[in-house]
Amino acid sequence: MGDATFAQRAAWVRQGLLLEYATVGYNVLEGVIAVASGLAAGSVALIGFGFDSAIEVAAGSILLWRLRAEFGGGAVAERVERRAEQLIGITFFLLAGYILQSSLEQFINHHQAQESPVGIGLAVFSLASMPLVALWKRRLAGRLGSRALAAEAMEQFVCSYLSLALLLGLGANALFGWWWADPIAALAMLPIVVREGWEAIRGEEEEA
Repeated sequence: MGDATFAQRAAWVRQGLLLEYATVGYNVLEGVIAVASGLAAGSVALIGFGFDSAIEVAAGSILLWRLRAEFGGGAVAERVERRAEQLIGITFFLLAGYILQSSLEQFINHHQAQESPVGIGLAVFSLASMPLVALWKRRLAGRLGSRALAAEAMEQFVCSYLSLALLLGLGANALFGWWWADPIAALAMLPIVVREGWEAIRGEEEEA
């Protein structure tokens, strides 16, 4: 690896670190707002969205660990890469378990969420911003050859899907009073979440 290539890779790593710090900070704020407004409105999908933010904070922290490992040399980075991908896969399954449990509970209790303008606004903002963040991370993942970063970028795409599902669920409840739209919106997240979690873990196993 020549000096120019090394310098370019170091620049990509620094770019990735800055991006991860920014997204972790945003997700902390997003999670607090989502959970607070979800509790106020009694919205499973909105609380689940806040829990997703916590999962994204965990995933972002894992990627910060992974990217910092670049400064420890190739062998260190490779070991951390494999472990980071597996851990991110686990975060997908944590999210899936919460969504399933909370949605089924709302169906059983026939609990109707109240309107949440704050939640709707949060969903709109995330839907507009998260795809751009995901694309940026996926580009960096390709340049660095990091499956872990690619998986975490996919989690950002999932966040975009969650934002759309959340927006549809909250909107249907606000406009038509369809209490069941909220848990259905949450359950609609499950196929993507489970699939991505499995692929991340399986990818790690294949590399082992």
